[in-house]
Amino acid sequence: MAKFYFKYGAMNSGKSIEIIKVAHNYEEQNKAVQIYTSAIDNRDGVGIVSSRTGFNRKAIPISDEDNFYEMIKASHQKNRLYCVLVDEAQFLRKHHIIELAQVVDELNIPVMAFGLKNDFTNELFEGSKYLLLYADKIEEIKTICWFCHKKATMNLRFLDGEPVYEGDQIQIGGNEAYLPVCRKCYKNPGKI
Repeated sequence: MAKFYFKYGAMNSGKSIEIIKVAHNYEEQNKAVQIYTSAIDNRDGVGIVSSRTGFNRKAIPISDEDNFYEMIKASHQKNRLYCVLVDEAQFLRKHHIIELAQVVDELNIPVMAFGLKNDFTNELFEGSKYLLLYADKIEEIKTICWFCHKKATMNLRFLDGEPVYEGDQIQIGGNEAYLPVCRKCYKNPGKI
């Protein structure tokens, strides 16, 4: 029986490389997968899952108005899918999460969604909130704080070397704009 997974972690925890690895493992056995990513993330081009390690994969970009269930059902009817992988899942909308649950429940295809849990102000993203509610299995992908040896649980946004604690929830960026940090270093970061 298929399950709905939410694998979350702070920035730099290896979420994207995990998607690439999982896709490779399925495809090595000639089992088709479909990879999706938010159309909002354009750091390396729209529709690209890209890891800091240099590996990347093409993906289907998802916009707010897209219907996951209908897209996946149509693909599955043409070529059986063994798994659906979703990167940057924090940017999804509530209806997307419900549609992914429908894929698991009605099409019996496992779905693995990867993303951040909380934003730089430590509020849940809409997609993450509903993944926490609808996923069958929730797993943290761990990484360490940029400034100390503790586990990173938060994302520190910074501008010109200074921490930023207010602003728009969504600002696309990588190491040039965000660092993974622990709770203590979030409010008292070291020198950036």
